[in-house]
Amino acid sequence: MPKAAVKLAQLQQQVISCTRCANLIAYCRKVAKEKRRMYRDCDYWGKPVPSFGDPRAGLLIVGLAPGAHGANRTGRMFTGDRSGDFLYRGLHEAGFANQQTSRDRDDGLELRDCYITAPLRCAPPLNKPTPEELRNCQPYFERELELLTRVRAVLVLGPG
Repeated sequence: MPKAAVKLAQLQQQVISCTRCANLIAYCRKVAKEKRRMYRDCDYWGKPVPSFGDPRAGLLIVGLAPGAHGANRTGRMFTGDRSGDFLYRGLHEAGFANQQTSRDRDDGLELRDCYITAPLRCAPPLNKPTPEELRNCQPYFERELELLTRVRAVLVLGPG
């Protein structure tokens, strides 16, 4: 495994164990415990969501933050919600993904030449992070950008 890939994997473990924003951790756990009725039989991830993809990616996709009942439930960015359905179908059609759906973090999805991240790793209430929350996650995002040395294009997605 290339050195950058190892460092990215280590960084994602740091993300998963982050507790810098006690209010966001509490919110993610609360959502995971209370659940939406349609997901009541699902085990929620309920903690900071790691980035995902090819460490040698030329395309970087940046979302705002995990969705409360999407990535906060599944443990993978843009997975388990309508935005992910659209995104992964398009990535598959363009040759960046080995399948067109993403249901959970263990579904076999692999990205080629594409990496997905977000500047905030916990689902924020009302999908509106505070400046302080974004600052707390900023070192993770900046370190990823340093390690993703082959990125040539960035696609930024978010509320419109």
